[in-house]
Amino acid sequence: MAACQKCRNPSLLPIVKLAIETAMRQSELVNIRWKHVGLARRTIFLPNTKNGDTRTVPLSTAALGVLAALPGDRTGDVFPGVTAQAIKKAFIRAVRNARIDDFHFHDLRHEATTRLFERGLNIMEVATITGHKDLRMLRRYTHLIAEDLAKKLT
Repeated sequence: MAACQKCRNPSLLPIVKLAIETAMRQSELVNIRWKHVGLARRTIFLPNTKNGDTRTVPLSTAALGVLAALPGDRTGDVFPGVTAQAIKKAFIRAVRNARIDDFHFHDLRHEATTRLFERGLNIMEVATITGHKDLRMLRRYTHLIAEDLAKKLT
């Protein structure tokens, strides 16, 4: 996060924070429009997703804070002028500056998915948030730790 904060692209840090909070894909994040953000409803509507379906993503308190802190007039694009390619390059630089090996933007989606399960959401709830149709694929995104699961078995 510190490396993202130091990045020349001011959109990188909020996009990374939203990725971790929402499990949204990079392309979904850079294409958010304010007309699809429901701050009062705590949702973002995604009219175009990778699998072709629409989806509405619920927003955590942290995600709401990220959106509320963004500058601008709340019309048009949430991240005006930002492209997926620009975020990809900025993220690669930030990862390199942080001296992290083998870490990609899409890994944030894996982390977010795992965190949703750690918060106690069930498989269908997580699949609804992430947009996974295939539960086998969802399992690939989840990296639960056996020791943490054992604590729940007391």
